[in-house]
Amino acid sequence: MMTFTLIVALFSPHAVGEASRLKPSDELPQESAFDLDDLKGAVAAAGLEFTDEELAQLMPLATDRIAHYEKMRSRSVENMIAPASIFRPLEASPTVDDRTLAATDPLPEVKRPDDLRTLLWAEIPTLAALVKSKQVSCVELTELFLTRLQEVDPVLHCVISTTEERAMEQARQLDAELDAGKWRGPLHGIPYGVKDLCAVKGTRTSWGAMPYKDQVIDTDATVVKKLDSAGAILIAKTTLGALAMGDIWYGGKTLSPWNTERGSSGSSAGSAAAVGAGALPFAIGSETLGSIVSPSTRCGNSSLRPTFGRVSRHGAMALSWSMDKLGPICRSLQDTSIVLDAIEGTDDLDLDCVDRPFEIPGATSIEGWRIGYSQTAFEDSPEHRSVLEELKSLGAELVQIDLPDYPVWPMMVILFAESACAFDELTMSDRDDELVEQGTRAWPNTFRAARLIPAVEYIRAQRLRTLLMRDTGKALAAVDAFVSPAGDFQSLGITNLTGHPSLVAPCGFGDNRMPRAITFIGHPYDEARLIAIGDAWQRDTQYHQKRPTLEAYIQKEGR
Repeated sequence: MMTFTLIVALFSPHAVGEASRLKPSDELPQESAFDLDDLKGAVAAAGLEFTDEELAQLMPLATDRIAHYEKMRSRSVENMIAPASIFRPLEASPTVDDRTLAATDPLPEVKRPDDLRTLLWAEIPTLAALVKSKQVSCVELTELFLTRLQEVDPVLHCVISTTEERAMEQARQLDAELDAGKWRGPLHGIPYGVKDLCAVKGTRTSWGAMPYKDQVIDTDATVVKKLDSAGAILIAKTTLGALAMGDIWYGGKTLSPWNTERGSSGSSAGSAAAVGAGALPFAIGSETLGSIVSPSTRCGNSSLRPTFGRVSRHGAMALSWSMDKLGPICRSLQDTSIVLDAIEGTDDLDLDCVDRPFEIPGATSIEGWRIGYSQTAFEDSPEHRSVLEELKSLGAELVQIDLPDYPVWPMMVILFAESACAFDELTMSDRDDELVEQGTRAWPNTFRAARLIPAVEYIRAQRLRTLLMRDTGKALAAVDAFVSPAGDFQSLGITNLTGHPSLVAPCGFGDNRMPRAITFIGHPYDEARLIAIGDAWQRDTQYHQKRPTLEAYIQKEGR
């Protein structure tokens, strides 16, 4: 099955100079099953062509390398161990004038509702105000959202496991702290969920995949530790498409709360569906190539994909070490700033993670601010053009911009090579057969195909990535942010490669009852300005206040 694994890194026989001659071949097997025909096939699969003489020269070294690969594979490496390299987004400063952001809004003045179920749709500041004033206890909020999860999960299939015992213990402790006069901040007592690729002590961490459904990782992911410290209460581990692709996991398919005939998309499927259904005030998702933006679009969430390196990924499943990002899936864009404030910052256990200033912005006027857009993208999605008019009505200046033209999809060999390495032991053991989805585009075949990516082409893609970061920084330098339809792959693909932060939020609805969404893209580490822009637009438009109708489906399930 695995004879094609030999082709990576075969094609540079002089790359290490004299050192390559210092390692004798006498430790290799006397006979090898690998022959000249195999070598020709490997070379052809890499898109190369060598003469017979060159192939004859290459044969001994190719055989040598195969044995070296076997020696490296004999050392097991955990998924969370990153390569000895660091990726940093390019911190290109915009040329627009510095903007003044309003100070953080105070908590609103609110009273306890007669029916606590009206709080299922409340935003974080409202919940925080009720908790801080002790009108609603942390225990009450926790029980409220646990009950709602029990209602919606049979319909949406959005929860892998609940953490009820842990949550109730936290809630009682946090109520005691309030009685003693200690308030940790706006997340004190606020329930949340975390995508089940993040490790939590005492729980299974299944990565949504059958081979790992009983896996227990004895640590708390850094993002969970930080939310614990902020006073947030973890009540559920939410579904994800197996190994962070799509919305199909070993327990079924996660559905959108807006139309249960449609999947929620993925891979942050359960986080998006639960928040969209009023079952969690917020949740943690992750994105490598659309896994926050896409399900947030399907489920009507207001979410943030932070700058690469803004939030530690320690304790989270690795898919692509140079592209993975964790971020909050929320009810409003203002809520994303509250969660980001709690989870951002350095971590010695994630060397890609950096510390950059961040302040939660309050309600800010964006009059005179410059916002870029692609004419082509909005011509292809005319249903999104109303957002441009809404931004104009707020006094923003729209600037037509063309993002740089790069072979973005071919450059995704970066993702494919890194993901195949992250799950190499799964492939080599043939346990990939246990994954629910099989086929040309499914992970098992994608991992196998990645074995045919030459190391030289992976590095070439990374070098193109450097140029892409520079050119994207230049293209966006004259604007405060860039706006695009959420389904536009060019902006999604480019900014996941460059590490730019992105907001996604609903901006209307289609005939199929499904939300459509817009994205706002900011400068690296400039989330405060980005959120201020998105929040100003959202406060004016109120699309995020619309709610799905799920009760008929819940009743159909006998609840």
